[in-house]
Amino acid sequence: MRTTRRTLLKSTTALLLSGTYSHAAQHLPLATTFIGQAKYQRLIQKAADESWHRLPFPQRLTRIARQLEGTPYASFTLEIHDSIESPSVNFDGLDCWTFFETVLAIARLLSHPKTPPTPANLLAEIEHTRYRHGTCHGHYLDRIHYLDEWFTDNARRGVVQILTPRLGPNTSLQGKRRIDEMTVLWKGYRYLKHNPSLLPGMRAIEVELEKQPFDYLPTQHVPAAEPLLQDGDIIGIVTHKDNVYCSHVGLALRDESGTLRLMHASSTHKKVLLDSRLTDYLKKFKTHAGIIAARPLPPR
Repeated sequence: MRTTRRTLLKSTTALLLSGTYSHAAQHLPLATTFIGQAKYQRLIQKAADESWHRLPFPQRLTRIARQLEGTPYASFTLEIHDSIESPSVNFDGLDCWTFFETVLAIARLLSHPKTPPTPANLLAEIEHTRYRHGTCHGHYLDRIHYLDEWFTDNARRGVVQILTPRLGPNTSLQGKRRIDEMTVLWKGYRYLKHNPSLLPGMRAIEVELEKQPFDYLPTQHVPAAEPLLQDGDIIGIVTHKDNVYCSHVGLALRDESGTLRLMHASSTHKKVLLDSRLTDYLKKFKTHAGIIAARPLPPR
């Protein structure tokens, strides 16, 4: 996946300038945007007691991920208001996206020992990775809704390094599939349901994504690629289904035997867990086509 995003950035800027967004830069109150503060404080205390900020970044990601193991699976945790979009976190329930995103945000925050790990500062890290260009202006379309764009936007800003081309023979999906999950299933999303006027803007973003290169590693090549992956790498699961490229996401973690496994928030198991070997996980579902992968980088 290459990071040519000029057309997408132009279309998003045009939407902002045209007044399609109806809210000024607003954030919601902390009671709405930060759920599970007691759990977060326990995690932060453990990190301080064990000096996680001194760990290499992959090990730090692993420690944080394992602390979230067992957290209940919860869908639509980001749909927290009818109109105003704001960075948020929920330690009482995670889905596949918010799991990896929360782990990454805490790891990045701990990279700055002089910055207190307050809820507000964690939300700032969430904002940096969740939103296009790293900024939320209070608008739903500021948020990155598709994993392929999250990879390229965050790679462009130095948050991650895209690994997919290095892992083995890639296959391209560019021009072979419509990307329209958000506009097809819009009634299932609180913001879109209450603001149908956002649909043209969302569709414009989807159309631009359809034009961008998208390459992935097919399932049959993943076993040979596993030695090239390390703890904390972000693994996007590419699907054969229509409407979207990626249907799921998790983190690569090696167990005590050295086996590379997928850690994720599972709707099947209803919780965050360290699942089976990555290769075996892909083979469990006929809809799985392969993977994309990115490596989180320590903040500069």
